[in-house]
Amino acid sequence: MSPLLLLLVYCALIFLASLAGGLVPHWFRLTHLRLQIAMSFVGGAMLGVGLLNLLPHAIYAWEPNVNAPVSWLLGGFLFMFFMERVFHFHHHDAPATPAHDDHPADHHDHPHAHDHAHPPLRLTWQAAFAGLALHSALDGVALAASVWAEAKEHVGWSGVVVFIVIVLHKPFDSLTLGTLMAVSGRSAALRHLVNGLYATCVPLGAIAYTLLAAPTSGEGSHLTGSVLAFAAGAFLCIATSDLLPELQFHSHDRIALSAALLAGILLAAVLAYVEERGHKHDAGHEHGRLPPHVSCEASYS
Repeated sequence: MSPLLLLLVYCALIFLASLAGGLVPHWFRLTHLRLQIAMSFVGGAMLGVGLLNLLPHAIYAWEPNVNAPVSWLLGGFLFMFFMERVFHFHHHDAPATPAHDDHPADHHDHPHAHDHAHPPLRLTWQAAFAGLALHSALDGVALAASVWAEAKEHVGWSGVVVFIVIVLHKPFDSLTLGTLMAVSGRSAALRHLVNGLYATCVPLGAIAYTLLAAPTSGEGSHLTGSVLAFAAGAFLCIATSDLLPELQFHSHDRIALSAALLAGILLAAVLAYVEERGHKHDAGHEHGRLPPHVSCEASYS
């Protein structure tokens, strides 16, 4: 399958997953514990993919210069950190109806939460939409960069690994946006419209990278490496913003949440291992070519 067609398939599936996340409040009510377990799993997967998949590819694209990809990693982390600080968009909790509770979180699940957190109503859906839209566009850029790296630079599985993480995480962001709009009393028609617009953000980011950057990204491209490292930093920030609050607010479910976190990291580790094995196999057997990391001098030693 051509990289462009593969990218279109990924974007279509992510679009559908994002739409589904926004429709969850209309279908059924999630429990707080189930949502937090799912977020722990996805957070672990994002953490693992960022550090075990994206960062190694970025380092390879920049080798032997390690400082550059690490700097881009830090840049991605800080960018997403300040995005969340400005827009306050990364709030994940079970939906609640405004008639019964102004705080979507269950009170008995957060005995001390109100000493440290602002009520979610202070988080406007407009600010959440702005922050999540830019965040999703960056996800699309990372997805496109991974797919083109997989096609042009013989980096096997990098695109599918990033796709898995995005498609798992995107429904929760749509759920956040839909919940905020529901709590603020917005109509169902407006919520569906905004959800549909938000679902297009990842494809738009992927299209932008494909049109503007993909033609210039060749094998070992510093541009590709920079994008992947930046995405790794963003994934790291998103994962930690989802996971760190559990240390204070979810001690009662620490075993289940810790198990979900480790399961997510294990998934990322397995994908990274399979990718590395497939990359070595393809590089060693395709027309007698050497793996990209093996130098010409080594072939004569």
